[in-house]
Amino acid sequence: MKKVAILGRPNVGKSSFFNRLARARDAITSDVSGTTRDIKKRIVTISENREFEVIDTGGIDDSSELFSKVAELAFKAAESADVIIYMVDGKMLPDEEDKKLFYRLQKLNKPITLLINKIDNDKEENDRFWEFSTFGAEDMFAVSVSHNRKFNPLYNWLEKHIPPLEEKPLALNEEFDPLFDEPQIETKEEDNEIKVAIIGRVNTGKSSLLNALLKEERSVVSDVAGTTIDPVDESITYGDHDITFIDTAGIRRRSKILGIEKFALGRTENMLREANIVLLVIDATVGVTELDERVAGLIDKHHLACLIVLNKWDIKNDISYEQAVENIRYKLKFLHYASLITISAKTGLRVHKILDEIIAIYKRYTMRIPTSKLNEVIKEAISRHHVPSHNGANVKIKFATQFDTKPPRIALVSNFPDFIHFSYIRYLANFLREKFDFEGVPLEIMARKRGEREEDRES
Repeated sequence: MKKVAILGRPNVGKSSFFNRLARARDAITSDVSGTTRDIKKRIVTISENREFEVIDTGGIDDSSELFSKVAELAFKAAESADVIIYMVDGKMLPDEEDKKLFYRLQKLNKPITLLINKIDNDKEENDRFWEFSTFGAEDMFAVSVSHNRKFNPLYNWLEKHIPPLEEKPLALNEEFDPLFDEPQIETKEEDNEIKVAIIGRVNTGKSSLLNALLKEERSVVSDVAGTTIDPVDESITYGDHDITFIDTAGIRRRSKILGIEKFALGRTENMLREANIVLLVIDATVGVTELDERVAGLIDKHHLACLIVLNKWDIKNDISYEQAVENIRYKLKFLHYASLITISAKTGLRVHKILDEIIAIYKRYTMRIPTSKLNEVIKEAISRHHVPSHNGANVKIKFATQFDTKPPRIALVSNFPDFIHFSYIRYLANFLREKFDFEGVPLEIMARKRGEREEDRES
Protein backbone atom coordinates (compact mmCIF):
# COMPACT_ATOMS: atom_id res chain seq x y z
CA MET A 1 0.00 0.00 0.00
CA LYS A 2 1.28 3.44 -0.93
CA LYS A 3 2.11 5.96 1.80
CA VAL A 4 1.41 9.69 1.52
CA ALA A 5 3.15 11.98 4.04
CA ILE A 6 1.93 15.50 4.86
CA LEU A 7 4.75 17.82 5.91
CA GLY A 8 5.12 21.51 6.60
CA ARG A 9 5.93 24.07 9.24
CA PRO A 10 3.69 24.53 12.32
CA ASN A 11 0.15 25.85 12.04
CA VAL A 12 -0.32 25.61 8.26
CA GLY A 13 -3.31 23.23 8.51
CA LYS A 14 -1.73 19.76 8.13
CA SER A 15 -3.89 18.09 10.78
CA SER A 16 -7.07 19.69 9.43
CA PHE A 17 -6.18 18.33 5.99
CA PHE A 18 -5.43 14.91 7.55
CA ASN A 19 -8.86 14.93 9.21
CA ARG A 20 -10.54 15.82 5.91
CA LEU A 21 -8.83 12.92 4.15
CA ALA A 22 -9.68 10.56 7.02
CA ARG A 23 -13.25 11.93 7.13
CA ALA A 24 -13.05 12.19 10.90
CA ARG A 25 -11.83 14.57 13.61
CA ASP A 26 -8.95 12.26 14.36
CA ALA A 27 -6.00 14.57 14.86
CA ILE A 28 -6.32 17.41 17.37
CA THR A 29 -6.38 20.81 15.68
CA SER A 30 -5.98 24.23 17.26
CA ASP A 31 -4.49 27.66 16.64
CA VAL A 32 -1.64 26.78 18.99
CA SER A 33 1.59 26.35 17.04
CA GLY A 34 3.02 22.86 17.45
CA THR A 35 -0.22 21.09 18.40
CA THR A 36 0.76 17.94 16.47
CA ARG A 37 3.93 16.37 17.85
CA ASP A 38 3.72 12.69 17.01
CA ILE A 39 3.04 10.79 13.80
CA LYS A 40 -0.56 9.81 13.05
CA LYS A 41 -1.52 7.29 10.36
CA ARG A 42 -4.84 6.33 8.78
CA ILE A 43 -5.96 4.30 5.78
CA VAL A 44 -8.06 6.46 3.42
CA THR A 45 -9.74 5.93 0.05
CA ILE A 46 -10.22 8.33 -2.85
CA SER A 47 -12.12 7.67 -6.07
CA GLU A 48 -13.64 4.57 -4.42
CA ASN A 49 -10.93 2.16 -5.56
CA ARG A 50 -7.69 3.92 -4.59
CA GLU A 51 -6.52 3.24 -1.06
CA PHE A 52 -3.44 4.59 0.68
CA GLU A 53 -2.00 5.33 4.11
CA VAL A 54 -1.89 9.03 4.95
CA ILE A 55 0.69 10.19 7.51
CA ASP A 56 0.24 13.39 9.52
CA THR A 57 3.49 14.80 10.87
CA GLY A 58 4.35 17.46 13.40
CA GLY A 59 5.34 20.96 12.31
CA ILE A 60 8.99 21.27 11.27
CA ASP A 61 10.55 23.78 13.65
CA ASP A 62 14.02 23.79 15.24
CA SER A 63 13.20 26.43 17.85
CA SER A 64 13.56 24.00 20.78
CA GLU A 65 14.85 20.53 21.62
CA LEU A 66 11.28 19.18 21.74
CA PHE A 67 10.34 20.47 18.29
CA SER A 68 13.64 19.42 16.73
CA LYS A 69 12.67 15.85 17.70
CA VAL A 70 9.27 16.42 16.12
CA ALA A 71 10.99 17.58 12.93
CA GLU A 72 13.29 14.54 12.95
CA LEU A 73 10.27 12.20 13.03
CA ALA A 74 8.62 14.20 10.23
CA PHE A 75 11.62 13.71 7.93
CA LYS A 76 11.74 9.99 8.76
CA ALA A 77 8.09 9.78 7.72
CA ALA A 78 8.97 11.51 4.42
CA GLU A 79 11.79 9.05 3.77
CA SER A 80 9.44 6.08 4.29
CA ALA A 81 6.62 7.58 2.19
CA ASP A 82 5.95 7.07 -1.52
CA VAL A 83 4.34 10.48 -2.08
CA ILE A 84 5.00 13.78 -0.26
CA ILE A 85 2.63 16.72 0.20
CA TYR A 86 4.36 19.84 1.48
CA MET A 87 1.87 22.36 2.86
CA VAL A 88 2.37 26.10 3.27
CA ASP A 89 0.22 28.96 4.56
CA GLY A 90 -1.22 30.91 1.61
CA LYS A 91 -2.01 33.89 3.84
CA MET A 92 1.71 34.48 4.32
CA LEU A 93 4.41 35.48 1.86
CA PRO A 94 6.66 32.66 0.60
CA ASP A 95 9.20 31.89 3.33
CA GLU A 96 12.88 31.14 2.73
CA GLU A 97 12.85 28.43 5.41
CA ASP A 98 9.92 26.74 3.63
CA LYS A 99 11.89 26.81 0.38
CA LYS A 100 14.92 25.15 2.03
CA LEU A 101 12.72 22.41 3.49
CA PHE A 102 10.95 21.87 0.17
CA TYR A 103 14.27 21.60 -1.70
CA ARG A 104 15.50 19.09 0.88
CA LEU A 105 12.41 16.94 0.31
CA GLN A 106 12.78 17.22 -3.49
CA LYS A 107 16.18 15.50 -3.19
CA LEU A 108 14.36 12.33 -2.04
CA ASN A 109 13.32 11.92 -5.70
CA LYS A 110 9.72 11.09 -4.88
CA PRO A 111 6.47 12.55 -6.25
CA ILE A 112 6.03 15.81 -4.33
CA THR A 113 3.54 18.65 -4.54
CA LEU A 114 3.38 22.08 -2.96
CA LEU A 115 -0.05 22.49 -1.34
CA ILE A 116 -0.92 26.13 -0.66
CA ASN A 117 -3.58 26.22 2.05
CA LYS A 118 -5.90 29.01 3.23
CA ILE A 119 -6.66 30.27 -0.30
CA ASP A 120 -10.32 30.98 0.41
CA ASN A 121 -11.51 32.60 -2.85
CA ASP A 122 -10.63 33.30 -6.48
CA LYS A 123 -9.22 36.75 -5.69
CA GLU A 124 -6.74 35.32 -3.20
CA GLU A 125 -5.82 32.62 -5.68
CA ASN A 126 -5.12 35.20 -8.42
CA ASP A 127 -3.17 37.45 -6.04
CA ARG A 128 -1.18 34.94 -4.01
CA PHE A 129 -0.95 31.59 -5.81
CA TRP A 130 1.74 32.55 -8.33
CA GLU A 131 3.94 34.10 -5.66
CA PHE A 132 4.78 30.52 -4.65
CA SER A 133 6.11 29.65 -8.12
CA THR A 134 9.52 30.68 -6.76
CA PHE A 135 9.63 27.25 -5.05
CA GLY A 136 10.14 25.71 -8.45
CA ALA A 137 7.55 23.01 -7.75
CA GLU A 138 6.49 21.02 -10.79
CA ASP A 139 3.07 20.47 -9.21
CA MET A 140 1.33 22.90 -6.86
CA PHE A 141 -2.29 23.37 -5.82
CA ALA A 142 -4.20 26.12 -4.05
CA VAL A 143 -6.82 24.86 -1.58
CA SER A 144 -8.75 25.90 1.49
CA VAL A 145 -9.12 23.07 4.00
CA SER A 146 -11.53 25.02 6.19
CA HIS A 147 -13.80 25.81 3.20
CA ASN A 148 -13.28 22.45 1.44
CA ARG A 149 -12.22 24.36 -1.68
CA LYS A 150 -10.48 23.13 -4.86
CA PHE A 151 -9.51 19.61 -3.75
CA ASN A 152 -10.40 17.78 -6.97
CA PRO A 153 -7.21 18.80 -8.83
CA LEU A 154 -5.15 17.53 -5.90
CA TYR A 155 -7.08 14.23 -5.84
CA ASN A 156 -6.53 13.85 -9.59
CA TRP A 157 -2.80 14.32 -9.03
CA LEU A 158 -2.81 11.71 -6.23
CA GLU A 159 -4.59 9.24 -8.52
CA LYS A 160 -1.58 9.34 -10.86
CA HIS A 161 0.62 8.03 -8.06
CA ILE A 162 -1.85 5.77 -6.19
CA PRO A 163 -2.69 2.65 -8.20
CA PRO A 164 -6.28 1.31 -8.08
CA LEU A 165 -7.01 -1.70 -5.91
CA GLU A 166 -6.68 -4.99 -7.72
CA GLU A 167 -9.88 -6.98 -7.87
CA LYS A 168 -9.29 -10.60 -7.00
CA PRO A 169 -10.69 -12.80 -9.79
CA LEU A 170 -13.03 -15.57 -8.77
CA ALA A 171 -11.23 -18.91 -9.13
CA LEU A 172 -13.08 -21.78 -10.77
CA ASN A 173 -13.09 -23.82 -7.58
CA GLU A 174 -14.64 -20.88 -5.71
CA GLU A 175 -17.83 -20.97 -7.78
CA PHE A 176 -20.84 -22.23 -5.87
CA ASP A 177 -23.55 -24.40 -7.41
CA PRO A 178 -26.49 -24.80 -5.02
CA LEU A 179 -27.55 -28.03 -6.73
CA PHE A 180 -24.32 -29.92 -6.10
CA ASP A 181 -22.32 -28.06 -3.46
CA GLU A 182 -22.83 -28.31 0.27
CA PRO A 183 -23.48 -24.95 1.93
CA GLN A 184 -20.46 -23.64 3.80
CA ILE A 185 -20.74 -23.54 7.57
CA GLU A 186 -19.69 -20.13 8.85
CA THR A 187 -16.91 -20.47 11.40
CA LYS A 188 -16.08 -17.84 13.97
CA GLU A 189 -12.65 -16.32 13.44
CA GLU A 190 -10.22 -16.45 16.32
CA ASP A 191 -10.25 -13.29 18.39
CA ASN A 192 -6.64 -12.19 18.03
CA GLU A 193 -6.80 -8.39 17.84
CA ILE A 194 -5.80 -6.69 21.07
CA LYS A 195 -6.06 -2.97 21.79
CA VAL A 196 -3.72 -1.79 24.52
CA ALA A 197 -3.88 1.73 25.97
CA ILE A 198 -0.80 3.12 27.71
CA ILE A 199 -2.02 5.48 30.40
CA GLY A 200 -0.57 7.43 33.32
CA ARG A 201 0.07 10.89 34.62
CA VAL A 202 2.53 13.19 32.86
CA ASN A 203 6.21 12.33 32.57
CA THR A 204 6.05 8.72 33.79
CA GLY A 205 7.68 7.39 30.60
CA LYS A 206 4.68 6.27 28.53
CA SER A 207 6.12 7.36 25.18
CA SER A 208 9.50 5.81 26.03
CA LEU A 209 7.69 2.56 26.81
CA LEU A 210 5.86 2.64 23.46
CA ASN A 211 9.15 3.18 21.62
CA ALA A 212 10.76 0.32 23.58
CA LEU A 213 7.90 -2.04 22.77
CA LEU A 214 8.00 -1.15 19.07
CA LYS A 215 11.82 -1.10 19.02
CA GLU A 216 11.75 2.20 17.13
CA GLU A 217 11.28 5.90 17.90
CA ARG A 218 7.61 6.19 17.07
CA SER A 219 6.55 8.67 19.74
CA VAL A 220 8.29 11.92 20.68
CA VAL A 221 10.12 11.61 24.00
CA SER A 222 11.04 14.72 25.96
CA ASP A 223 11.53 15.88 29.54
CA VAL A 224 8.83 18.45 28.83
CA ALA A 225 5.70 17.31 30.68
CA GLY A 226 2.70 16.97 28.39
CA THR A 227 4.73 16.23 25.22
CA THR A 228 2.14 13.76 23.89
CA ILE A 229 -1.13 15.49 22.95
CA ASP A 230 -2.75 13.33 20.26
CA PRO A 231 -3.14 9.65 21.16
CA VAL A 232 -0.50 7.79 19.15
CA ASP A 233 -1.36 4.31 17.93
CA GLU A 234 0.82 1.70 16.27
CA SER A 235 0.25 -2.00 15.56
CA ILE A 236 2.61 -4.95 15.72
CA THR A 237 2.19 -8.68 15.21
CA TYR A 238 3.35 -10.83 18.11
CA GLY A 239 2.83 -14.56 17.80
CA ASP A 240 -0.71 -15.09 16.54
CA HIS A 241 -1.95 -11.73 17.78
CA ASP A 242 -2.15 -8.24 16.30
CA ILE A 243 -1.52 -5.76 19.10
CA THR A 244 -2.39 -2.08 18.69
CA PHE A 245 -0.74 0.20 21.24
CA ILE A 246 -2.25 3.58 22.03
CA ASP A 247 0.04 6.04 23.79
CA THR A 248 -2.37 8.46 25.45
CA ALA A 249 -1.64 11.95 26.68
CA GLY A 250 -0.33 12.26 30.21
CA ILE A 251 -2.97 13.31 32.71
CA ARG A 252 -2.53 16.21 35.14
CA ARG A 253 -4.63 17.71 37.87
CA ARG A 254 -7.61 19.53 36.35
CA SER A 255 -6.34 22.85 37.71
CA LYS A 256 -3.08 22.38 35.76
CA ILE A 257 -4.58 21.33 32.42
CA LEU A 258 -3.54 24.06 30.01
CA GLY A 259 -4.55 24.98 26.45
CA ILE A 260 -4.69 22.09 24.01
CA GLU A 261 -4.22 19.51 26.79
CA LYS A 262 -7.95 19.74 27.54
CA PHE A 263 -8.55 18.10 24.14
CA ALA A 264 -6.07 15.36 25.03
CA LEU A 265 -7.95 14.41 28.20
CA GLY A 266 -11.16 13.87 26.24
CA ARG A 267 -9.33 11.81 23.60
CA THR A 268 -7.82 9.63 26.34
CA GLU A 269 -11.30 8.81 27.66
CA ASN A 270 -12.47 7.93 24.14
CA MET A 271 -9.48 5.65 23.57
CA LEU A 272 -10.20 3.79 26.81
CA ARG A 273 -13.71 3.00 25.60
CA GLU A 274 -12.16 1.09 22.70
CA ALA A 275 -9.29 -0.58 24.61
CA ASN A 276 -9.13 -4.10 26.01
CA ILE A 277 -6.07 -3.85 28.23
CA VAL A 278 -4.44 -0.90 29.96
CA LEU A 279 -0.78 -0.53 30.81
CA LEU A 280 -0.88 1.76 33.85
CA VAL A 281 2.56 3.39 33.99
CA ILE A 282 3.75 4.54 37.42
CA ASP A 283 7.03 6.31 38.17
CA ALA A 284 8.96 4.05 40.54
CA THR A 285 11.00 7.00 41.82
CA VAL A 286 7.84 8.73 43.05
CA GLY A 287 5.44 5.90 43.89
CA VAL A 288 1.67 6.08 43.77
CA THR A 289 0.38 9.63 44.05
CA GLU A 290 -3.17 10.89 44.50
CA LEU A 291 -3.29 11.64 40.79
CA ASP A 292 -2.16 8.07 39.99
CA GLU A 293 -5.17 6.87 41.98
CA ARG A 294 -7.49 9.07 39.88
CA VAL A 295 -5.93 7.84 36.65
CA ALA A 296 -6.33 4.24 37.82
CA GLY A 297 -9.98 5.02 38.52
CA LEU A 298 -10.52 5.36 34.75
CA ILE A 299 -9.50 1.71 34.35
CA ASP A 300 -12.02 0.62 36.96
CA LYS A 301 -14.68 2.84 35.36
CA HIS A 302 -14.33 1.14 31.96
CA HIS A 303 -13.91 -2.41 33.39
CA LEU A 304 -10.60 -2.99 31.60
CA ALA A 305 -7.93 -5.60 32.07
CA CYS A 306 -4.79 -4.09 33.54
CA LEU A 307 -1.04 -4.52 33.86
CA ILE A 308 0.59 -2.09 36.29
CA VAL A 309 3.98 -1.07 34.89
CA LEU A 310 6.37 0.31 37.49
CA ASN A 311 8.78 2.25 35.27
CA LYS A 312 12.24 3.76 35.97
CA TRP A 313 13.20 0.73 38.08
CA ASP A 314 16.81 1.24 36.95
CA ILE A 315 17.08 4.45 39.00
CA LYS A 316 18.41 3.81 42.51
CA ASN A 317 15.72 4.06 45.11
CA ASP A 318 15.60 3.44 48.85
CA ILE A 319 12.34 1.49 48.57
CA SER A 320 12.50 -2.30 48.10
CA TYR A 321 10.43 -4.31 45.63
CA GLU A 322 8.25 -5.64 48.45
CA GLN A 323 7.61 -2.14 49.78
CA ALA A 324 6.79 -0.82 46.29
CA VAL A 325 4.27 -3.61 45.68
CA GLU A 326 2.71 -3.12 49.11
CA ASN A 327 2.35 0.62 48.44
CA ILE A 328 0.66 -0.01 45.09
CA ARG A 329 -1.68 -2.70 46.42
CA TYR A 330 -2.69 -0.53 49.35
CA LYS A 331 -3.36 2.65 47.38
CA LEU A 332 -4.93 0.95 44.36
CA LYS A 333 -7.18 -1.50 46.17
CA PHE A 334 -9.81 -1.36 43.44
CA LEU A 335 -7.20 -2.74 41.00
CA HIS A 336 -6.47 -5.69 43.27
CA TYR A 337 -6.77 -8.01 40.26
CA ALA A 338 -4.11 -6.21 38.18
CA SER A 339 -0.81 -7.87 37.32
CA LEU A 340 2.40 -5.95 38.09
CA ILE A 341 5.82 -5.71 36.49
CA THR A 342 8.88 -3.56 37.18
CA ILE A 343 10.74 -2.25 34.10
CA SER A 344 12.97 0.43 32.70
CA ALA A 345 11.75 1.76 29.37
CA LYS A 346 15.04 3.65 29.04
CA THR A 347 17.35 0.62 29.40
CA GLY A 348 14.88 -2.01 28.17
CA LEU A 349 14.88 -3.90 31.48
CA ARG A 350 12.09 -6.56 31.33
CA VAL A 351 10.22 -4.63 28.59
CA HIS A 352 10.17 -7.78 26.42
CA LYS A 353 8.11 -9.59 29.08
CA ILE A 354 5.25 -7.12 28.68
CA LEU A 355 4.17 -8.63 25.35
CA ASP A 356 3.84 -12.11 26.87
CA GLU A 357 1.91 -10.62 29.78
CA ILE A 358 -0.48 -8.88 27.37
CA ILE A 359 -1.22 -12.14 25.52
CA ALA A 360 -1.78 -14.05 28.78
CA ILE A 361 -4.06 -11.35 30.23
CA TYR A 362 -6.08 -11.12 27.01
CA LYS A 363 -6.71 -14.87 27.03
CA ARG A 364 -8.11 -14.52 30.54
CA TYR A 365 -10.06 -11.40 29.52
CA THR A 366 -11.79 -13.39 26.76
CA MET A 367 -12.11 -16.63 28.75
CA ARG A 368 -15.48 -18.36 28.86
CA ILE A 369 -16.16 -20.88 31.66
CA PRO A 370 -18.32 -23.89 30.72
CA THR A 371 -21.71 -23.56 32.43
CA SER A 372 -21.45 -26.98 34.09
CA LYS A 373 -18.03 -26.19 35.57
CA LEU A 374 -19.16 -22.73 36.69
CA ASN A 375 -22.18 -24.12 38.53
CA GLU A 376 -20.07 -26.81 40.13
CA VAL A 377 -17.78 -24.16 41.62
CA ILE A 378 -20.68 -21.89 42.66
CA LYS A 379 -22.36 -24.85 44.37
CA GLU A 380 -19.14 -25.57 46.26
CA ALA A 381 -18.91 -21.93 47.34
CA ILE A 382 -22.52 -21.92 48.58
CA SER A 383 -21.99 -25.15 50.51
CA ARG A 384 -19.09 -23.53 52.37
CA HIS A 385 -20.92 -20.30 53.04
CA HIS A 386 -24.68 -20.19 52.51
CA VAL A 387 -26.45 -17.19 51.01
CA PRO A 388 -27.62 -15.04 53.98
CA SER A 389 -31.40 -14.73 54.38
CA HIS A 390 -33.04 -11.32 54.20
CA ASN A 391 -35.76 -10.37 56.72
CA GLY A 392 -36.74 -14.01 57.00
CA ALA A 393 -36.77 -14.59 53.24
CA ASN A 394 -34.89 -17.69 52.10
CA VAL A 395 -32.62 -16.37 49.33
CA LYS A 396 -31.47 -18.99 46.83
CA ILE A 397 -29.12 -18.99 43.87
CA LYS A 398 -30.66 -21.41 41.39
CA PHE A 399 -27.82 -21.45 38.87
CA ALA A 400 -25.11 -19.29 37.32
CA THR A 401 -24.16 -18.58 33.72
CA GLN A 402 -21.45 -16.54 32.02
CA PHE A 403 -23.19 -14.33 29.48
CA ASP A 404 -20.31 -12.19 28.22
CA THR A 405 -16.54 -11.70 27.96
CA LYS A 406 -14.20 -8.68 27.85
CA PRO A 407 -14.51 -8.69 30.81
CA PRO A 408 -16.03 -11.98 31.97
CA ARG A 409 -19.61 -11.32 33.18
CA ILE A 410 -21.51 -13.84 35.24
CA ALA A 411 -25.20 -13.80 36.13
CA LEU A 412 -26.53 -15.44 39.29
CA VAL A 413 -30.16 -16.45 38.76
CA SER A 414 -31.97 -16.07 42.09
CA ASN A 415 -35.48 -15.99 43.51
CA PHE A 416 -34.61 -12.71 45.32
CA PRO A 417 -31.71 -11.12 43.39
CA ASP A 418 -32.05 -7.76 45.14
CA PHE A 419 -31.55 -9.45 48.51
CA ILE A 420 -28.08 -10.82 47.71
CA HIS A 421 -25.68 -8.52 49.57
CA PHE A 422 -22.68 -7.08 47.69
CA SER A 423 -20.37 -8.65 50.30
CA TYR A 424 -21.62 -12.11 49.33
CA ILE A 425 -21.08 -11.36 45.65
CA ARG A 426 -17.55 -10.27 46.54
CA TYR A 427 -17.09 -13.58 48.37
CA LEU A 428 -18.19 -15.50 45.28
CA ALA A 429 -15.86 -13.43 43.07
CA ASN A 430 -12.90 -14.22 45.33
CA PHE A 431 -13.88 -17.91 45.35
CA LEU A 432 -14.01 -17.97 41.56
CA ARG A 433 -10.61 -16.29 41.38
CA GLU A 434 -9.22 -19.12 43.54
CA LYS A 435 -10.58 -21.74 41.14
CA PHE A 436 -9.93 -19.98 37.84
CA ASP A 437 -7.07 -17.81 36.64
CA PHE A 438 -8.42 -14.26 36.37
CA GLU A 439 -5.15 -12.42 37.10
CA GLY A 440 -5.15 -9.00 35.46
CA VAL A 441 -8.85 -9.19 34.66
CA PRO A 442 -11.91 -7.61 36.33
CA LEU A 443 -14.76 -10.01 37.06
CA GLU A 444 -18.36 -8.80 37.05
CA ILE A 445 -20.99 -10.79 38.93
CA MET A 446 -24.62 -9.68 39.07
CA ALA A 447 -27.79 -11.19 40.45
CA ARG A 448 -30.79 -11.55 38.15
CA LYS A 449 -34.23 -13.09 38.01
CA ARG A 450 -34.80 -15.85 35.49
CA GLY A 451 -35.22 -14.32 32.02
CA GLU A 452 -34.13 -10.85 33.13
CA ARG A 453 -31.73 -9.14 30.74
CA GLU A 454 -29.26 -6.31 31.33
CA GLU A 455 -31.39 -3.81 29.37
CA ASP A 456 -34.42 -4.77 31.48
CA ARG A 457 -32.50 -3.92 34.65
CA GLU A 458 -31.25 -0.60 33.21
CA SER A 459 -34.72 0.51 32.14
